[in-house]
Amino acid sequence: MGNLNVAVLGAKGFAGEVGKKGTVTDMTFFELKKGNDSVTLIEPSKYPEKLSSLFYTAAMSEYAILVVDSIDAFLGETIVMADAMGLSKGWVILRNYIQPEQLKPLVAGTCLEGYEPIEDDAVAVREMLLDLACNTERVAGQGTCGSCPVDSHFNVKGVGTVVLGSVIDGWFLKHDKMRVLPLNREVVLKSIQKHDVDANDGVKGDHVGLALRGIESDELDRGYVLTTDPSVTMTRSVSGKAELIRYWKAPLKEGMVMHLGHWMQMVPCRVKAVSDEGDFHLPTLDLELESDMIYKPGDTGLMMYLEGGKLRVVGRITIG
Repeated sequence: MGNLNVAVLGAKGFAGEVGKKGTVTDMTFFELKKGNDSVTLIEPSKYPEKLSSLFYTAAMSEYAILVVDSIDAFLGETIVMADAMGLSKGWVILRNYIQPEQLKPLVAGTCLEGYEPIEDDAVAVREMLLDLACNTERVAGQGTCGSCPVDSHFNVKGVGTVVLGSVIDGWFLKHDKMRVLPLNREVVLKSIQKHDVDANDGVKGDHVGLALRGIESDELDRGYVLTTDPSVTMTRSVSGKAELIRYWKAPLKEGMVMHLGHWMQMVPCRVKAVSDEGDFHLPTLDLELESDMIYKPGDTGLMMYLEGGKLRVVGRITIG
């Protein structure tokens, strides 16, 4: 069984031409399925009004389709976000007679530079994605050690609490005991579904529905993490070397309030201390977080400044 999670960025509407519409929040999900293979298309439906919509879409995805129908500031911010999130595998569709030479300077030096140009043909893209899913086998590792951040959650009559999300790391099995962070609550994974089909496991990259015993839906929130991985932990402070994006024009200042994004979390944070050695794009930062950040040691977080106008993506920092 193969599955792809694909962010559809840029011009809206193309994902709806390719896949069947599913869950709608600040992201809209579209599904493709052929036999046991599936594709989840994710569109940031509340962007550009909400930067979080774009961030969460990129965080859940391994591939991207960039649909370009105009060259503007929002396209630039989208490219910066995709690059900062490391979405290096993808395709680009040019519309409105936009030429590759017009896009080239915007993606130069980014991980989008290698995106394959494809035609604006929904049927051809659908077949291409399903063929790729067919050749993308999800293989479980040894033992059960995996994590799934919560995207959405609700109660289903006769089933109980159900969580939707994408497996971000490792794998886990039906009936596993899982920790719910930041609550530090133990729950039992009653069942797993992938695209409405029962499954025995969840493997990195799978988009899953998880039925839980031991917790109510109203106790959960987006960004909470279900995990069997003992190394997953929490912090309310982050210190270390950061790397600001090349387009960021001014040094960060003490007292500045930003957001730190990781997995399905966007946590407000305040710069407690900042220093650099002559290059403000490579500062050493102390960040104080408003609430717990859930992470795995060595992970990196994305810094965002929501008051940044046309560019709200700041840079990256190792969380711990």
